[in-house]
Amino acid sequence: MANKSPENKKFLDKFLTLIEKVGNALPHPATLFALFAFAIIIISGIVSAFNLEVTHPATGEIIKPVSLLTVEGLHRILVTMVTNFTSFAPLGTVLVAMLGIGVAESSGLMGSGLRLLVLKAPKKLLTFVIVFAGILSNTASEVGYVLLVPLAAVIFLAVGRHPLAGLAAAFAGVSGGYSANLLLGTIDPLLAGLSEEAAHIIDRSYVVNAACNYYFMFVSTFIIAIVGTWVTEKLVEPRLGNYEGSTQPEELNPLTKEEKKGLLYAVIAGLGLGIIIIIGLIPDNGFLREINTGDILNSPFMKGIVAFIFIGAGVMGIAYGIGAKTFKNDSDVMKGMGKSIESLGVYMVLVFFAAQFVAYFNWTNIGLIIAIEGADLLKASGLGAIPLMLSFILVSAIINLFMGSASAKWAIMAPVFIPMFMLLGYSPEFTQVAYRIGDSTTNIISPMMSYFALIVAFVGKYESKAGIGTVIATMLPYSFFFLIAWVILLIVWMLLGLPVGPGAGLFIN
Repeated sequence: MANKSPENKKFLDKFLTLIEKVGNALPHPATLFALFAFAIIIISGIVSAFNLEVTHPATGEIIKPVSLLTVEGLHRILVTMVTNFTSFAPLGTVLVAMLGIGVAESSGLMGSGLRLLVLKAPKKLLTFVIVFAGILSNTASEVGYVLLVPLAAVIFLAVGRHPLAGLAAAFAGVSGGYSANLLLGTIDPLLAGLSEEAAHIIDRSYVVNAACNYYFMFVSTFIIAIVGTWVTEKLVEPRLGNYEGSTQPEELNPLTKEEKKGLLYAVIAGLGLGIIIIIGLIPDNGFLREINTGDILNSPFMKGIVAFIFIGAGVMGIAYGIGAKTFKNDSDVMKGMGKSIESLGVYMVLVFFAAQFVAYFNWTNIGLIIAIEGADLLKASGLGAIPLMLSFILVSAIINLFMGSASAKWAIMAPVFIPMFMLLGYSPEFTQVAYRIGDSTTNIISPMMSYFALIVAFVGKYESKAGIGTVIATMLPYSFFFLIAWVILLIVWMLLGLPVGPGAGLFIN
């Protein structure tokens, strides 16, 4: 690998050491939420002791803080602890979506589909296909990290290119392209649920659907794939130079007859389901439209998009399992579902404490007061829409360096920023897009990202002396250029006034 100057290396090492120390000093996200929930109880008691009040700009109502540090507050905490958890919007959506994804993943559909996509790519398009496949793999959660990232290194080495360039391209797509996709994944209903909970601080009837960022994500997929390809071939690969390690190229095995048959079955099943959906949506009286108005945006299809993720992934996974003979009976299907839920054990713990924190935050009116005061401050600052959103993107990107979980950060940030921006006239869906841009661009350089240690281990296979610094130095160009590309796209989007998703405009009344 190319050597850096001693001065640059010293500065980078100090910077990375600082990030690592700060990040490692943070408790587990679940512990953080437990501490935040406890802190809200104490703060509510302190704030309510002062005669603090604000006027709701929409209703004219006088808003005062409510103390939970009372007997009534204690009773409310005890009585609602279970319902806070069970009624938390993101919980059910993620569990249902993961059941379907679990079938598709355990059958082998996800793995075979990625292998086929990469192996069939022309050499000139290999980098683009790997980045593109990485973005698409986000639909299936950790599959991209576990399967595609190491596979991309193997493929690059097999065709005589530096394996770390392939690994970096895949990692950039999987993690840096986290907020781009042609399909909806488990993260979409999760973030939408958190946004809806936060929007209820201002408007109890506001609904945020899981596809609320789909238009922006769709376009972003191609932008990020192109930028990721350019960075790999023009910046990262030249810097890495020729590979001189000891690892020998591996033979890339094509798909077996059973796997090809499974994919054929899955495609047929997917097309069949697609035809049913089209029949339900295209006619004015389609059975998937809203019954009274015939509307699509407020139809059962849009409101039940999580159910279609479950059904689609489940049907195609079962079809693949039958064709590839990876599923022998119904027990195998159920085991696949069970395995996907097993992987959510820590998530369930995190959600329990996050749900309590969000509930307490709403009860005390602290979030609403901060939102109203913050909105007044931002109005007084004179910042226009574009500078305001760019500032928010940078804040999200910086916070992501120290706290890796996208949902954990959004559970903290959404109750503050969504009401604040709603009072300034920006939709929760638009605010969520800005957050996702900041969160995605620094994923690939954040040691706190869940799979960062795994990536370091993969890199170590080809560079024995490589560590966290190697990974971050390799991925920094992606982070920088992804941020620039997404910011430009967002500015163009705002200037054109385009909706970020179905029924999700940039502004609200």
